[in-house]
Amino acid sequence: MNVKHVIFKKGNIAYYDKGKGRTVVLLHGFLGSKEIWQKTIDNLSKSYRVVAIDLPGHGESDNFGYVHSMELMANAVKAVLDKLRLKKYVFIGHSMGGYAALAFAELFPDCLKGLCLFHSTAYADSDEKKKDRGRAIKLVKSDKRVYTKTTIKNLFATKNLKYLKEEIQFATQIAQGVGKQGAVAALEGMKDRPARDIILGMVDYPVMMIIGELDNLLPYQTLLEQSEGIRNKTVLLLEHDGHMGFLESPALCNKSLRKFLRKCF
Repeated sequence: MNVKHVIFKKGNIAYYDKGKGRTVVLLHGFLGSKEIWQKTIDNLSKSYRVVAIDLPGHGESDNFGYVHSMELMANAVKAVLDKLRLKKYVFIGHSMGGYAALAFAELFPDCLKGLCLFHSTAYADSDEKKKDRGRAIKLVKSDKRVYTKTTIKNLFATKNLKYLKEEIQFATQIAQGVGKQGAVAALEGMKDRPARDIILGMVDYPVMMIIGELDNLLPYQTLLEQSEGIRNKTVLLLEHDGHMGFLESPALCNKSLRKFLRKCF
């Protein structure tokens, strides 16, 4: 796939643009990149135009200061979609990508036809989680390589670690490509983000939540409770997966996403 770029705040934002038809926007999570969506892009681009974007400080996109707020990420995404002259689209946001998608939904409410929170939450960080982010920032600064390896393993369901060695290696390789500055700026941005669960209760367009029952980061019961406030909802509970459903159960996730996209369009 050809990498394309758009200028944003005197820096570059990189993205893929594949397929034709209605537009689906893919936003990766922390320590991810547009490449992490490979299987999703290959599947969905047969029926849709898929735009996968490297968020600031990740993949081939530049850094923009010490903190990458979710609003800054949303504006970077908007710069890409405006360059492509796209007016309406469905967002699929994984983890941090979901936080950026929610910021986008607040800033540009008329652009969305649907939103999928893929192992993501509309709640803000708890005080305990903020402390965890602070500790993570220190670890990244002292030894990013070790921090990355441990973090990526934790994203997969513990029982899947022995079966998914290739997928873990793939995700780790992408994560190692994220520089210290990009990782720290993202952690700072996630730590400071506000709660946006009110948006989920207000919007009329379809909202999907993909939840891993064995997710080490987001307890599935909390996410199921959150989903109760959504008007037009679809919930996929992955009983064998952690925080990386698109790599742990790609076929099931792609099938469910296709069904959801038909509902949106």
